[in-house]
Amino acid sequence: YEDQQESFGKLGMLGALILLLVYIVMASQFESFGKPAIIMFTVPFALSGVIIALWLTHTSLDMIGALGIVLLVGIVVKNGIVLVDYINLMRERGHDLNEAIQISGQRRMRPVLMTAFTTILGIVPKAVSQGEGAEMWRPLGVVVIGGLTITTFLTLDIVPVLYGVMAKKGERDKVKKV
Repeated sequence: YEDQQESFGKLGMLGALILLLVYIVMASQFESFGKPAIIMFTVPFALSGVIIALWLTHTSLDMIGALGIVLLVGIVVKNGIVLVDYINLMRERGHDLNEAIQISGQRRMRPVLMTAFTTILGIVPKAVSQGEGAEMWRPLGVVVIGGLTITTFLTLDIVPVLYGVMAKKGERDKVKKV
């Protein structure tokens, strides 16, 4: 039990370090502190999806499931980056904010859904397997499926809304400064 608690503590520290490093890399890539925050905002929703999925399947979180959370965070962040990067591209091409968000949502929905669905479908055998040793890998499947199911749709809804709110606030601040 003590070893398990120590392992979870170290994994929690590793998760925090991963989130910090991902944020730093995205901040340097986007040359902004706000846009990575928009993307990182979806990560807690992934954790709520994980908790709901574990509760519904009566599965306990173990080390393999915790590693599934690390995998899940990577996929969630990638989906957010795909969307925000395309919104930035549309704004650079001269579209106004709402139009850029609308175009990006339409054009990036398919890649986001394809990533999520292929990952979910690829991991379903781990979540439903009944074979020998399956109980070890089941939490990984449950964690990834639950988290991706919730965050895929929230990424397509929340990220554009937050982007619009933060961009409008930034534009108001620029006008006020001028």
